[in-house]
Amino acid sequence: MTTEATATEATTTGAAREDNLVASGIVLGSTEPDRLVAWYRAALEPLGARWEEHMLVVAEGLYVGFDRRDDVAAKTVEPGRQLVNFGVRDIRAAEAHLNSLHVRWIRPVEAVGWGFMSTVEDPDGNYLQFIQADTRPDGSDGSDGSESSDRSEQRSERG
Repeated sequence: MTTEATATEATTTGAAREDNLVASGIVLGSTEPDRLVAWYRAALEPLGARWEEHMLVVAEGLYVGFDRRDDVAAKTVEPGRQLVNFGVRDIRAAEAHLNSLHVRWIRPVEAVGWGFMSTVEDPDGNYLQFIQADTRPDGSDGSDGSESSDRSEQRSERG
């Protein structure tokens, strides 16, 4: 049975549900996972993450796990191949905290057309992005077409 047939069969039999996904995460393989765990806990717990058993829960249903591996290099050779993203409510508070840890900034916090973003490097050379979406006081993200003149100007300057 092919994957396509399996997916189709599951849908027609009612076995698949649109709300079936309940959690997501990433497992970071490392030659020194204990060092990586300590770094991630120091970086993310003050921002709201919590340690549970053997993983770091960074948001409801979203986790980062750590695994000792002997089939990976001590430092990644292609750090931009995958980017781990963390959305935050206050990027300037996250920036101040990360600065207190003396992280290596790959991309300092900067305004982009939809909010703010930045990139730091973990001890194994993986890139982590901290992102804050531009939200309005009414809780919207501006996606209804109403943009501030600053955002419109930024976009028109980029072409």
